[in-house]
Amino acid sequence: MSDSPTPTPSLTGERADLLAALTKSRHFLRFTTRDLTDEQVGQRTTVSELCLGGLVKHVTAVERNWVGFILEGPSAMPDFTKMTKDDWAARAAEFRMLPGETLTGVLKEYAEAAYRTDELLATLPDLDAEQPLPPAPWFEPGARQTARRVLLHIVAETAQHAGHADIIREAIDGAKSMG
Repeated sequence: MSDSPTPTPSLTGERADLLAALTKSRHFLRFTTRDLTDEQVGQRTTVSELCLGGLVKHVTAVERNWVGFILEGPSAMPDFTKMTKDDWAARAAEFRMLPGETLTGVLKEYAEAAYRTDELLATLPDLDAEQPLPPAPWFEPGARQTARRVLLHIVAETAQHAGHADIIREAIDGAKSMG
């Protein structure tokens, strides 16, 4: 498990700041899985459905979906207003380690998603480029989102789930990400 950022072109200013914040949050999320078994990263330690492997899977899906949105618009994301019970069940599976999944595998998928996000951040011509948001109960009808706001959302989502992961890890064996 490498904590080195993915090599990208040299960035400055806002893009460098976004990448630095995302890199730091990714590090802490991955760090919570250090020295654990596949079984341990699938362990639930709170009343929620969350486990360490599931959090990594979820953040991977978040990055993939939102990068797709930046590049392709709302067609890259589901229409949440039309999701079935099966669709919601599949989405909930993002938060669990499923049979056959391994920590190595989910971290590899996460690294691939991170690489794509980092490359987009480095090469996107305009962070002000915007797309209409997909239909969802939590979005205002007709709302739009800039690439910058999407990237900030990815940073915030990763940081939030790194905090969740820290709590879960501490409950597994007392190890902490910070402090």
